[in-house]
Amino acid sequence: MTGGRWRVGLAARLLAALALVVGVGGLTAWLVAGAVGPVIFHDHMAQAGLGTSPAALVHAEAAFGSASALALGIALATSVLASLAVSLFLARRIAGSLQTLSTAARRIAGGSLDARVASPQMGTEFDTLAESFNEMASRLQAGDALRRRLLADVAHEVRTPVAILDAYLEALEDGVETLEPQTIQVLRTQGSRLTRLADDLAAVSHAEQGDLDLARQTVAPATLLEAARAAAADRFAAKGVELRTEVGAGLPPVDVDVDRMGQVLGNLVDNALRHTPAGGSVTLRADHGPDAAVRLSVSDTGEGIDPEQLEHVFERFYRVDTARDRRHGGSGIGLAIVRALVTAHGGTAHAHSRGVGTGTTFEVVLPAATRH
Repeated sequence: MTGGRWRVGLAARLLAALALVVGVGGLTAWLVAGAVGPVIFHDHMAQAGLGTSPAALVHAEAAFGSASALALGIALATSVLASLAVSLFLARRIAGSLQTLSTAARRIAGGSLDARVASPQMGTEFDTLAESFNEMASRLQAGDALRRRLLADVAHEVRTPVAILDAYLEALEDGVETLEPQTIQVLRTQGSRLTRLADDLAAVSHAEQGDLDLARQTVAPATLLEAARAAAADRFAAKGVELRTEVGAGLPPVDVDVDRMGQVLGNLVDNALRHTPAGGSVTLRADHGPDAAVRLSVSDTGEGIDPEQLEHVFERFYRVDTARDRRHGGSGIGLAIVRALVTAHGGTAHAHSRGVGTGTTFEVVLPAATRH
C-alpha cells in the first residue's frame, strides 16, 4: 500500500510539473498568436497587395486565426498526452527502483543481511545510491558475522576456566581435593585467566570505540624499546630466548601515551616469546618509516605464519593454530589490542612473514612528533 501511494504521488507530481511547463508554453504561444500574429499577417497581406478588399482581408485574417487556434490546440493536446506518458513512465521506473530498495531495506531490518539491490541503470545518482546501499549492507553483514564469532569465541574461552573452577570446587565440596597450595594455584591461575580475558576485551573495545583518554607525551623511540626490553628480560632469560634492541640513528621523537604504547610493545614481545623456542632470538627495532614516520618492530626467529593468514592475525580471537595458541596461554585478543591502540595513536600495525618456520615481524608505524 505504501508503495502504491508513493507511485501515484510521484506520477501526479511529475505530471503537474510537466503540465505547468506545457501550460506556460501554451499561454505564451496563445498570447503571441493572438496579439502579434494578426498584426504581422496583416502587414504581409498589405505588402503583397492583397489587402485592397476589406472583406477578403477580414476573411483571410479569420482563416489565419482559426488555423492558429487549431494548431495551438493540437499542439497543447499532444504536449499534455506526451507529458502524461513521460510522467507515468518515469514515475514507474523511479518508484520501481525505490520499491526494490525499500524491500531490501525491510529485509535487512528483519535480519536478512544478505539483501542486495541491482543497479537500476537510471543515471549516476541512482547507481550511486544502489552502490552505497550495498556497501552499507556488506558492512552490516561483516559486523554481524564478527559479533557472532566474538560471542562464540568468548563463550569458548570462558568455558574452559569455568569448567576447571567448577570441577575443583565440586571436588573440594566432596572431599576429593583439599585446599592445598597446588589447588589454590590452579584456582588462582584460572581466575587470572578470566580476569585477563575481561581486561583484554575491555581494552580493545574502548580503543575501537575511540573513547580512550591518551596521556600523550613526547618520548624517544629508544626509551620505549628499552622499557619493553626491561619488562620482559627475566621471562626471556628463563626460557632461554635472546632479547636484543636496535635503534636507528637520527630518529625523531613520537607523541604517545607511554603506558598504552608499553602495552602495545608488551603484547608484541609476549607474542614473540610464546612462539619462539629456546635458543631463538627476538629483536626490538626502531628505524625510519615511510613519510618521515617512526617504525617500531618486533622480529622473532620462531614459528612464522602462513602469508595467507597475515591479514587476519589482528582480528579478535583469530589464532593461526588454535591448539598451539591455547597451549601457549594466549587469549587471542592481544594483537587486536595492538591494532586498536596503534590506530588510536594515528598509526598503523602490520605483520610480515615468509611462511611457517621463517619467523615473524610485527611493525608499528607512528607519526613523528610535530614538535621536537
